[in-house]
Amino acid sequence: MRRLGLALLSCAVAVLVHLWVAHRPSSTPLDNNTHSDVAFPFFEVLVGVLSARHHHELRRAIRDTWLGYLRDHAHFQHRVGVKFIVGNHGCAIPEEDREDSYSCSLLNFSEPAGRHAETEIVTVSDPSLLAPSDVSAIALDFKVLHPMVITRLGVFPSGTRPELQNNVTVKLLQLDQEEAVVTARFSAISTGTLVKGVWYKPVEQFILPKGFEGTLVWENLDSAGLSTLTSPSVQLNDGGGVLKISSIADGLLPHRSARGFPGLAGGFTFTVYDEDGLSALLRGRPGRMERHASMLRREDAALQEESERHGDMVFVDVVDTYRNVPTKLLQFYKWSVGNADFNLLLKTDDDCYIDVDSVLMKIDHKRLRRRNFWWGNFRQSWAVDRIGKWQELEYPSPAYPAFACGSGYVVSRDLVEWLASNADQLKAYQGEDVSMGIWMAAVGPQKYQDSAWLCEKECYLDMLSSPQHSAEELQLLWDRRGVCGDPCGCH
Repeated sequence: MRRLGLALLSCAVAVLVHLWVAHRPSSTPLDNNTHSDVAFPFFEVLVGVLSARHHHELRRAIRDTWLGYLRDHAHFQHRVGVKFIVGNHGCAIPEEDREDSYSCSLLNFSEPAGRHAETEIVTVSDPSLLAPSDVSAIALDFKVLHPMVITRLGVFPSGTRPELQNNVTVKLLQLDQEEAVVTARFSAISTGTLVKGVWYKPVEQFILPKGFEGTLVWENLDSAGLSTLTSPSVQLNDGGGVLKISSIADGLLPHRSARGFPGLAGGFTFTVYDEDGLSALLRGRPGRMERHASMLRREDAALQEESERHGDMVFVDVVDTYRNVPTKLLQFYKWSVGNADFNLLLKTDDDCYIDVDSVLMKIDHKRLRRRNFWWGNFRQSWAVDRIGKWQELEYPSPAYPAFACGSGYVVSRDLVEWLASNADQLKAYQGEDVSMGIWMAAVGPQKYQDSAWLCEKECYLDMLSSPQHSAEELQLLWDRRGVCGDPCGCH
């Protein structure tokens, strides 16, 4: 009996220890991207605010205005939850050493070849590699990463012999512009000069600045095709990284504004502008990298302190740059499904102002609590005319699906779950609002059009202000709430 009693006592102690371990509070907070069986507080609306790592003042302004109002409101604090969406990683490359301020790609330069040295982007060492094209217009896109000057435009010979039999016009255009920067015309009686297998003519010289996006277009004015080089045999010279030349692989679709099919029907020559500045940039890079790494460590510590103090930040596993905003949003959708309980998700930006009362009143009045539901201000033609950082060159069709302006929209939880489950397969396009429109086109949700979600930077305020407000402007909108319908008209 004594042995049986000891055995039962041991079992009882083991059960008690197991129960204590299972129910004791954890001293380590949940990781932002983990899932848990713990029941989460229910919110009718989960608000995700896209926020850049360094936007401390904008987050402070939101906490001091409409977010603080929510947290202090006896009823709204149980209806609405708010999270700032922040990338877990800062870009490790200093801004001076990036291809552009919206990405995290290194300017991979090498030392200039020599002062005023002229570079050919292509040479034809074996004329037998030339082949006739079946199209009359061919285009090559490129981007300037350090200032340079195009000195000559060129065209390939008409066949394996160094002759030019067709009338060909070569144009250099700025992307999405009608007027050519420079033009060269070739014919059998005006061939120019043959250099390394390419016929060249000099053109008026302009300094093309960093960030210039250009297209070189070869147009055949005759019925015969142009001569091209097949992509496996082409080696393009980018001048030590001063140019970023687009792919010319066979079968590529032209983008919506292309003047011809992607390919190569000649070349151009160029010189690097300000070689001394390029050399100085390369010499100063190690020091900049070290200082930038130190700054990132301080930024990480400040973000961790801010997160612990306020408890309203979600860190998603992306490098926090503009180009990664669509991926950042998809990662937040994955987090929200595994770590929050809600019916609707409202996405907005940290430079926008939300009139919470208007949003919730609209939800109640219109009974906007359905499945397969997307509520926002939808546009269709806006994306077609976008340029610069918003331009969508990787979406070849001129017809865009309808998309909600990126300053704010609401989607039902079932759509968030679909996005989260497919996040690793969905292609992230350049802008998150266009990306969302393309993703949702595959699902075909019920759209609720509402112009109160503003797209332009206007003064009028209904439910959601336009983006690009400063912290001071967000505070001003809050101070003027309820005084009049037009905050910019209140004095």
